[in-house]
Amino acid sequence: MTEAIPNYPFEQPNLLEPPKEWAETRAKCPVAHVRMPSGDVVGLLTGYEEVRGLLTDPRFSRNLEREGAARMSTTEDGGVFSRPSIGDVDNKEGPGHRRWRRLISRAFTVKKMEAWRPRIQQMADALVDDMVAKGSPVDLRAALALPLPVQVICALLGAPSEDQDRFARWSETLLTLTRYTQAEVDDAQREFRAYASDLIELKRAHPGDDLLSELTQISDSEDGRLSHDELIATAVGLLLAGHETTSNMILKMTAMLLSERERYEAVLAAPALVPDVVEEALRMDANGGVGIPRFITEDTEVSGVPVNAGSTLFVNLHAANRDERKFPDPDRFDPHRENRAQHLTFGAGPHFCVGQTLARVELQVVLGTFVRRLPELRLRDTAADLRPREGVSAGGFEDMWVTW
Repeated sequence: MTEAIPNYPFEQPNLLEPPKEWAETRAKCPVAHVRMPSGDVVGLLTGYEEVRGLLTDPRFSRNLEREGAARMSTTEDGGVFSRPSIGDVDNKEGPGHRRWRRLISRAFTVKKMEAWRPRIQQMADALVDDMVAKGSPVDLRAALALPLPVQVICALLGAPSEDQDRFARWSETLLTLTRYTQAEVDDAQREFRAYASDLIELKRAHPGDDLLSELTQISDSEDGRLSHDELIATAVGLLLAGHETTSNMILKMTAMLLSERERYEAVLAAPALVPDVVEEALRMDANGGVGIPRFITEDTEVSGVPVNAGSTLFVNLHAANRDERKFPDPDRFDPHRENRAQHLTFGAGPHFCVGQTLARVELQVVLGTFVRRLPELRLRDTAADLRPREGVSAGGFEDMWVTW
């Protein structure tokens, strides 16, 4: 009898614990077959070496606009990975991506992102001030996890922070799996791009001390400068990725620590552990969304399993982070783990997350602020009561109530 193809993403009774299928698929076969919300069947990789290998192999394409590529969502455009590029933008892979990456990466150096730490600290303290003034319990998503990354990315790009609700609405719509219609996606995409275009024109005419102003001016002899369409795509991508994933991770990290309180108390006793705890929380994330797709451009194999050209594979970065072959006793939270920073949460290869240093700074600031100012922080409810954000590709919680 042919084994039924399971639906993906897998069901997750406890949002802080990985779906049982992660370990099951890893034990059975390097390439499991799963059915996306669109109905298309894809191969799924959950092993560390297989996932890392796929992300670093140039034969595996990031471009899902290709004929025959699997669709992810129930919308006609197939979801965020299949959506047509803006104008003449060709930065998804190859020389176009390398050129874009060289131009953009100079704005995201470790030195520049670390320089933002004091300002991010001020933002975090102001939000905690508001939380304390309001009194517990509060929904941490609404009070801090969502507004802080939006304020940070708005300040970084030079966008008005009062527009944060619009960014959150546009982002959630564009990341739909099953929640929004194609018409709603089209409206959000049109509004988001128009907003970014107007903001870029403003920065070009009146440059300030912000990233978007810098990007309008950046050029070099080899790569020229970013076109208007490239700037729009970059601004939309940074506003989208710059708050959505970090917002979710603030909640997940906090829930991991408070659901097993000895983890939080260990940081209270030794605040110098904050960076290591952040790394282990990033590795332990069990609710990271659907993963990253690749289109296979030629017949190949993954750990001995044939993969045909024209097929689509998804890599689950967070399942790979639980691979016992790479991380012994992978379900144990251990900030002293020697290879904790070798997780794949930010990807690998040529598409490694350009904003990973900024994300780390934000998470470290948040945890350090909680340790310093809210030592009695607790979950109001249990981890089992956490509700997933249904129908979007980024994962996360609908809300998370805390007391202190």
